[in-house]
Amino acid sequence: MATADLREELTCPICLSIYTDPVTLSCGHNFCLGCIESVLGTQEGSGVYTCPECRKGFSNRPELQRNIALCNVMMHLQITQPEQIDTGVFCTYCVHSPVPAAKSCLHCEASLCYTHLRVHSKSEEHVLTEPTTSWGNRKCSKHKKLLEYYCTEDDVCICVSCSLAREHRGHQVELLNEASEKKKKKLGNVLQKLTTKREKTEKRVQSLQEHRRGVQEKAAGVTERLTALIRDIRKKLEDLEKRVLSDITRQQEQVLLTISDLIQQLEKEKDELTRKMSHIEELCNMTDPLTVLQEQESHRDDFCGAEKGDNEVTQIGDKQVPAGGDLDEDLISVTLYRGLADIVTDVKRGLYMQVTSDILLDINTAGNNVIVSGDLKTASRSDINQQRPVTPERFTAASQVLSTRSFPSGRHYWEVQISESGNCRVGVCYTSMKRGRGQCVIGENNKSWCLYSDYYKDLSVTHNRIDTFLHPPLSCDTVGILLTFYELCDPIRHLHTFTVTFTEPLHAAFGVWYNGAWVRILH
Repeated sequence: MATADLREELTCPICLSIYTDPVTLSCGHNFCLGCIESVLGTQEGSGVYTCPECRKGFSNRPELQRNIALCNVMMHLQITQPEQIDTGVFCTYCVHSPVPAAKSCLHCEASLCYTHLRVHSKSEEHVLTEPTTSWGNRKCSKHKKLLEYYCTEDDVCICVSCSLAREHRGHQVELLNEASEKKKKKLGNVLQKLTTKREKTEKRVQSLQEHRRGVQEKAAGVTERLTALIRDIRKKLEDLEKRVLSDITRQQEQVLLTISDLIQQLEKEKDELTRKMSHIEELCNMTDPLTVLQEQESHRDDFCGAEKGDNEVTQIGDKQVPAGGDLDEDLISVTLYRGLADIVTDVKRGLYMQVTSDILLDINTAGNNVIVSGDLKTASRSDINQQRPVTPERFTAASQVLSTRSFPSGRHYWEVQISESGNCRVGVCYTSMKRGRGQCVIGENNKSWCLYSDYYKDLSVTHNRIDTFLHPPLSCDTVGILLTFYELCDPIRHLHTFTVTFTEPLHAAFGVWYNGAWVRILH
């Protein structure tokens, strides 16, 4: 039933649009409620009201009756009029109320709603386009004619007169639709590439977001773990402090008690000596010889003790004083050292890496220009050939040396100190790395990884002959190694990380390249 005739029956005579809240006058004609109220409002001043459809007059403002039947018909019927999109462009001919335009006629320079579009001229010169109010860019500014063609050489839209003009003569000209379709095809290809690129970008963003979340979660976990570790260290340090202070207090009490006992004994001896001195002074003051001599016989022990002097008393007193007569600081130091060592041991267990402190140099691998120290911790370069026997393990064409132990698994960490002159290599290698000529230098093959500091302490990391230069150069002489290299300055600086899955046990590897260069294993 949704035919053109039915649409006419459902169209308001005033706005020429589908009814909105239809109402009926007493003459039987129907209108939109808003439309008829607007018309009656304009007639109110004249005192005469008329129907806009049949011109029937009313002495009084006519009463509007809601057309229930027509409202129900519009509610239940599916009107086939396309949904109008609000483009902001309204029908030029709907003067009573704004109605969205469905098309614009470039020839008439007018916009039309669906109702006026139905009765608009269909002749060829009336070119319809999407609703617009920009008429100037649709016509040639020179000839005032519609732009119908596209010059492919000049990349401009032209009218029929332009296509015949001298400036476009001989140029390839296409209809706008054809040129538009070709451009749409190109744009489609570009759009497809951009879509693919955007998808890759979105995946990269998603990957980075996941990585960011992972870093945040890992940082939170590490923070929690290390906070607990540091809290435990703090508690153990507090307990150690209490233990050491308790030892100091205990020693102090013991020493002070001994000293107090000694003072008490010496005070008694002093009183006894004072008594003897008084008695002797009395004898010395007597004038009767007989009395003095007889008194000597009765107090012989007092006189004998006085004649021995102070040495006996002093020696007795000194024997009761501890050696040094003071606190045993060495004992306190031992207690503190053992307590700190226990704490450090516990801390190492709590770390996710193993601090390898027992790395020693294997003299059986040392080249003949490498001097290995007696403690097997330092390798230095010398021009003097050490005349060591040739063995399969020894480097015969490089000033290098390996560690005695290997690392089959786990995360191991050690620290090295390098000479001020640089010219050192530190890193790791497989046991199977060549020792003779040809790719035996640490980092110059696929079986070794190293950090290289040259004469100027400029840095590079090397693997399989691929160098990666690092900036700035070293600012201190200590490096930490965990297959990630760190400069142990303040603050600690990350230098480089090798990301690789190892297939063989690793040895710590050291190279010294010019006379005076040396490397020392610290921890």
